[in-house]
Amino acid sequence: MTAPRTVLLTGAAGGLGTLMRELLPPYGYRLRLFDQRPIESAAGEAEAITAELAEKEALREAVRGVDAIVHLAGISLEAPFEKILRANIEGTYHLYEAAREAGVRRIVFASSNHAVGFTPRPADGSGAIPVDTPRRPDTYYGLSKGFGEDLASLYWDLHGIETVSVRIGSCYPEPTTVRMLSIWLSPADAARLLHAALTAPDVGHTVVYGSSANTRLWWDLSSARALGYEPQDDSEPYAAELLAAQGALAPGNPEHAHLGGAFCTDPPRWPY
Repeated sequence: MTAPRTVLLTGAAGGLGTLMRELLPPYGYRLRLFDQRPIESAAGEAEAITAELAEKEALREAVRGVDAIVHLAGISLEAPFEKILRANIEGTYHLYEAAREAGVRRIVFASSNHAVGFTPRPADGSGAIPVDTPRRPDTYYGLSKGFGEDLASLYWDLHGIETVSVRIGSCYPEPTTVRMLSIWLSPADAARLLHAALTAPDVGHTVVYGSSANTRLWWDLSSARALGYEPQDDSEPYAAELLAAQGALAPGNPEHAHLGGAFCTDPPRWPY
């Protein structure tokens, strides 16, 4: 697939969106930015639209003329269901409808490992969790990401809009917990993965895990690699310091028993 020229980046004021505003343009993308919060654009950066996904006219204007969409917008932690419904479920629906009306044919959807959060983690760190493992959301947030994956599948089958749903682990400049050693996605690898998702041919609806090539990886990256993604980073250089400060993951600890970590507790705890 020819690399898209203009890409709408939703959630551009968020943590991951801010990182991608710097890291995606070197791949040749011209970004159009969208967020409900004002975006402090750098000099020469693309136009920025401040609106909510529920504002249909603003969303129509945002998708007009773009070649693809990277959809990062939404609530990224657990919240009351009514808030998750509005931002993550209805908001994603509004985005896909706007894309359909505008003829946009490729979307990269920021799903999450929390869509399968109650999956038991591999005790041996084998990286064995397949991408087709049954969904077991750990929160309303995780539930909304499963909905987004199904919505993407529907719009592929019904309208021919291709989507790569990326079950992102934890994307920070460096891992901050022992759990993150297994699911860390470096910002540079995040940009590599999004670029692969935007340019791979014939993806239909593809689900991939989003992480770096971590020594302690819990899941299977083969579907991401099939897109052309070649992760370059590994969390292992951070392991000794984090293990000394926090200790190893204990099998009997409910926060350590599942892929979703502390999101699987009642109530969920974070940052995680």
